[in-house]
Amino acid sequence: MILRLARQTLETALLVSAPMLAAGLIVGVIISVVQIITSIHDTALAFVPRIVVTFVVFLIVFPWMMATMVSYTHTLLASFQPYVR
Repeated sequence: MILRLARQTLETALLVSAPMLAAGLIVGVIISVVQIITSIHDTALAFVPRIVVTFVVFLIVFPWMMATMVSYTHTLLASFQPYVR
């Protein structure tokens, strides 16, 4: 029962964080390719677009993230009785 709870928790955490991580990864790869092509290796050039895109994606998917977390929390608290025993 504890392993099932841990698995559900990790799945929910990965599901909620996946859009921002994927956006950061895609932008990071694109910026890296541009830096290789242009031979410009500035850390701000790699860091700032990644942060901006991650924040924009966060703003876009925030309602879905909250709905997912509220649903998970509601399910967890509704089935809390078996965990108390």
